[in-house]
Amino acid sequence: MLGAAVALNVGWIILNWRRLAPMLIGIPFFALLIAGVVLNTIFLVREVRRNERHDSFLNAVTHELKTPITSIRLYLETLQRRDLPEAKRREFYGMMLQDTEWLLATVEQVLKAGELGQRTRNQVRRPVDMQGLVIQCIDRTRARHHLDEGAIVFEQADLSTPMMVRGNREELESVVLNLLNNSVKYSPKTVEIRVNLSVRNEAWVVLTVTDRGIGIPASQLKRIFKRFYRVPARNVLKTKGTGLGLFIVRSIARQHGGDAFAESPGEGRGATVSVQLPRVLRPALKEQEQKAE
Repeated sequence: MLGAAVALNVGWIILNWRRLAPMLIGIPFFALLIAGVVLNTIFLVREVRRNERHDSFLNAVTHELKTPITSIRLYLETLQRRDLPEAKRREFYGMMLQDTEWLLATVEQVLKAGELGQRTRNQVRRPVDMQGLVIQCIDRTRARHHLDEGAIVFEQADLSTPMMVRGNREELESVVLNLLNNSVKYSPKTVEIRVNLSVRNEAWVVLTVTDRGIGIPASQLKRIFKRFYRVPARNVLKTKGTGLGLFIVRSIARQHGGDAFAESPGEGRGATVSVQLPRVLRPALKEQEQKAE
């Protein structure tokens, strides 16, 4: 359409180049017509891509919900139909409990994404020790995915340096858990994750999570933080996920005055996701503690 419009207008100008008044009137209208066609095309493409992301999200969430429900139902039917030894029954109960935790985590992630998209109210924020929070989240991730202690290694340059930020502990916990779960999820062969906590310029607490998984193409590094977005690669699409984890991470980080970034040497070479948050300095921390008292 754009090419046809340009061709017709150029031909009209050539035929009427001596008639100044029609040309002066026609050229602005032609520019408006072209701008309208371009804008309409842009909005149409965006809508198509948004619909594709929504469809992909629905398929992913359906799969994430259906898998644990099917597993729980299978265990329950087995317990109902057969007289199993007590040890086997306890094993089944443990497996069903893990499936319910998986189910609950998926539901909480979807609800959290909805809350972040609609949140307008102010929240009460208190000093949070990021070192203790990160260690707790690492332990939970190891237990959830049945990982050895060496699969996730925690590093901190200076253990004596306070790593305090002011925020909502539950939301910051969601940030760390999403980063760790993403790294485990996209490390299909061997889980080797390094978690680093450091202070940058005395003003920021920086958390970095580095894995040796499937990596991220350079063209996708900014898009992966969008809601419902998943990298369009075959090895990524085979991995379970809703496309909400990194969206939640960046949204919470920005609501706390920080930000989130991603780096990767390329596909198959792992990735690093960093979150920086404003640090609570010691004078400010003491003042807050006095006010709390």
